[in-house]
Amino acid sequence: MQVYNWVAITKRGRKIKGELEAADEKIAMIQLKRRNLTVKKLKPKPKDLFENVAFMQPKITNKDIVIFTRQFSTMIDAGLPLVQGLNILGDQAENTSFKRVLKNITRDVEGGATLAEAMKKHPKVFDNLFVNLIAAGEVGGILDTILQRLATYIEKAEKLKAQVKGAMTYPIVVIAVAFVVIGVILVFVIPVFQEMFADFGKALPVPTQIVVAMSDFLKNYIHYIIGAIVVFIFAFKKYRNTAFGRKQTDSLALKLPIFGPLLKKVAVARFTRTLGTMISSGVPILDALEVVAKTSGNVVLEEVIFEVRASIAEGQTISEPLAETDIFPGMVIQMISVGEATGALDTMLEKIADFYDDEVDTAVAALTSMLEPLLMVFLGGSIGGLVIAMYLPIFKLAGAISG
Repeated sequence: MQVYNWVAITKRGRKIKGELEAADEKIAMIQLKRRNLTVKKLKPKPKDLFENVAFMQPKITNKDIVIFTRQFSTMIDAGLPLVQGLNILGDQAENTSFKRVLKNITRDVEGGATLAEAMKKHPKVFDNLFVNLIAAGEVGGILDTILQRLATYIEKAEKLKAQVKGAMTYPIVVIAVAFVVIGVILVFVIPVFQEMFADFGKALPVPTQIVVAMSDFLKNYIHYIIGAIVVFIFAFKKYRNTAFGRKQTDSLALKLPIFGPLLKKVAVARFTRTLGTMISSGVPILDALEVVAKTSGNVVLEEVIFEVRASIAEGQTISEPLAETDIFPGMVIQMISVGEATGALDTMLEKIADFYDDEVDTAVAALTSMLEPLLMVFLGGSIGGLVIAMYLPIFKLAGAISG
């Protein structure tokens, strides 16, 4: 199939352009005329030399997926045929990687596959949650509603992710900058003072001796230190990629004194939001829990959810096995229990998710407020301590001269 660039005039006289795939130019012209367009220009699209080089292609973001999902929902709701909607969105997509994915999906749907089956072939773009909900929407005849729910879910999940990422990135960046500044002072600034102090002929104050020793150590062993850091990062990633290492690090993350409670709130918000969205979309509870477990992002939580799924398969309620974990607070378990008893579990899960989204907002704000003064004290204490230690001999000399 050849890709063609086209320029055409609509019935209302508006000039538009886009791309389409066709076996030849004649078929491409017929496809455009079927859309009631007057074709002004039609020519084959030049080949992309880097099309098969993965790292040279633009990354498909959640923003691309959300825009596609909302627009597709509007088209389906307006009664536009599935293939025509996919064609239009494929032509309009600015991200070339996403455009290619949509074209492949369109081709599969035209060949007789369901939309869910076509999307399942692109797991890096459309995950299990997305595919399962699309399948439920197709079966239930509520695809437009499902697409709206998916767009809302992705937006809220992305917001939650950005909040946690921001809360964790801020202290890491500040501490990293502090260590870089300290390293520059020790390697380049301290030696200048050290040469000046050599002419004093007197013993240096203890703090200055410690700083000078630190400078000598860093200058002599900096290559080994950098090598050790690189090896540690590489080893940690390798360990993290093992099943045991992933479980240990995920468990440790939930037990951290400052970030642990925040991560638990995020886990509760993600679990309830995902499960609520799937249940309200008509996905069976056991299938929903399997998808929720695989998209939880934490091995410890994944195991808990699979235990919940096994318990439900044996006839228990959702709240009973959740009560045996230390991740879900009592209030959440009680609300889920009420939702099960009243037959409004999906609504209750959405309310819990909204509540914990607000809780994460509050926790991130409190964490930032608490860390800012601590980081300022760390920066001032470390860098200020170095400066004072280096000026002590000068103060001591000045005092001896004035005395």
